[in-house]
Amino acid sequence: MRLDEDIWTQIIIFILGVCGFLVAKHIRNHKTKNTPLVCPINFDCHTVVHSDYAKFLGMPVEVFGMVYYAVVSLAYLFFILMPDSLRGGLNILQIDLVVLLIIMSLVAFLFSAYLIAVQIFILKKGCSWCIVSAFICLCIFFLTALNYDFSSIAQIFIK
Repeated sequence: MRLDEDIWTQIIIFILGVCGFLVAKHIRNHKTKNTPLVCPINFDCHTVVHSDYAKFLGMPVEVFGMVYYAVVSLAYLFFILMPDSLRGGLNILQIDLVVLLIIMSLVAFLFSAYLIAVQIFILKKGCSWCIVSAFICLCIFFLTALNYDFSSIAQIFIK
């Protein structure tokens, strides 16, 4: 396995995905056990995570977060552990996975930004755990977008 710049970026994204999963799981554990979610910086996590905005399509948003972060982590673990012989260029499966990851990370970031806006403008309460998750989404999106050469991905749509 070579440890070039791409691998280091993939390792960082994998770690961010695991951290994001743990944050979402932490929120989920407190909600299901109905225990107070301690929020530093005088925020009110309990109010935010129990608001009407804490569900999307009838499912708690932290569950969506856990699924998203698990998919990101597993995909990047796949890239990290991929044998060097397969690293010469992106094959069709890898390109599909990269496109999926870019789209997922963009949607996750935009949804996180929406939820932060809800906290600021509608609830007028903040949740530091939610902000951490949004920051992780932002980092994953930018690192994912920066990690790949879009010209090689675009070739799939041109052919």
